Amino acid sequence: MRTSTRGSRRLMALAAAAALTTGLLAGCAEDSDDGTANEGGGNGGGGKTTLTVGTFGTFGYKQAGLYDEYMKLNPDITIKENVTTRTDVYWPKVLTRLQAGSGADDIQAIEVMNITEAVETQADKFVDLGKEVDKSQWLDWKNAQATTKDGKLIGLGTDVGPMAICYRKDLFEKAGLETDRTKLAAQWKGDWGKYVELGKDYMKKAPSGTKFVDSASSVYNAALGGADQRYYKDDGTVDWDKSQGVKDAWDVAMDVATSDMSAKLKQFDKPWDQGYANGTFATVACPAWMIGYILEKSGDSGKGKWDVAAAPTAANWGGSFIGVPTSGKHQKEAIALAKWLTAPEQQAKVFAKQASFPSTPSAYSSLKPAAATTEYFSNAPITQIFSDSAQTIPSQYFGIKDQAINTALTDIGILQVEQKGKTPDEGWDAASEEIKDVLGQ
Repeated sequence: MRTSTRGSRRLMALAAAAALTTGLLAGCAEDSDDGTANEGGGNGGGGKTTLTVGTFGTFGYKQAGLYDEYMKLNPDITIKENVTTRTDVYWPKVLTRLQAGSGADDIQAIEVMNITEAVETQADKFVDLGKEVDKSQWLDWKNAQATTKDGKLIGLGTDVGPMAICYRKDLFEKAGLETDRTKLAAQWKGDWGKYVELGKDYMKKAPSGTKFVDSASSVYNAALGGADQRYYKDDGTVDWDKSQGVKDAWDVAMDVATSDMSAKLKQFDKPWDQGYANGTFATVACPAWMIGYILEKSGDSGKGKWDVAAAPTAANWGGSFIGVPTSGKHQKEAIALAKWLTAPEQQAKVFAKQASFPSTPSAYSSLKPAAATTEYFSNAPITQIFSDSAQTIPSQYFGIKDQAINTALTDIGILQVEQKGKTPDEGWDAASEEIKDVLGQ
């Protein structure tokens, strides 16, 4: 991200968000466990040119049938998707391959927490897509995140991730809590601490074997997503340990980690997936992309039991891009595919399948989640809920080591408190040591 454009990006982001009268902010593809899986496009490899698409989590392209559709339109193309489930595993592999000048996929996904690093240190390894597309199709601030100081656009925006709370209304009812989404949202409005207090009430009559929330890290990421500052100042100076946003998010996460309300699961690991399927936890911080994840992992047993309510504060968690490495052997074909996958029409199809919210404003007026999706989530007005959140999301600066710092705080600091019984101070100190190593201090 360019500091010089930050003020204008904030204004443009708010203006664009105000246009979201019917849309739901599309979710960044989420990371899963450590494994890597290859998912073919489905035509049996009959194309003359094979294009590989490197993604993480559940991007939605395969799920929405886009690969099959593109291959029917272009019978000389075969698409193979290479999926690494966790972004913190995926991105280091991508960096290694980019530096080596070989091994990268024809198209590589880039998560928002990695986009600054890609822009500032890897721009020469990606094709300038600004010369290939009409940039006005995307939100201005989304383009700005992927643009170098000299104007090179290294990635096309896929989605963005406004926040809600997804909850199991059947478990709420058994615990004697309010189940109406509007009344629930009013109970915790404006304060993640109120959400945690409701968790304490839930635990008083919690159905056997259930917890209020999946993890303290989930609450941390959601709260941080609504802060004015993350780990860096707007000028690119690292300031994680003095950031008020970090401190506030850490404090609310510690309230969860030191209580009995957390299932103590590491997000995107297999036990977390199983927690969805088994109804282990009653709520989860739910950016738009989480809708598709819940659909997949909770399965038929969760149909009609999940509902969606507005989050305590407007927040964004996630959002991604796809770029074309210069080392690819099929750059022309890869550029064409990247343009097609991120066009408004295709972004709307991914939204319809799994509620990932587009970064292309022209798609907003016609966005409709699939009937099966709304039915699954108790006919919640998902489009409106995420649209309302989008209107006041703060514009945040993501630094070069943003993801590494975040991983240290969640996967080391918070987990030590939540799973190993360390004190909040001990967890903070453990994360601090890791962050010092990451920053070379």
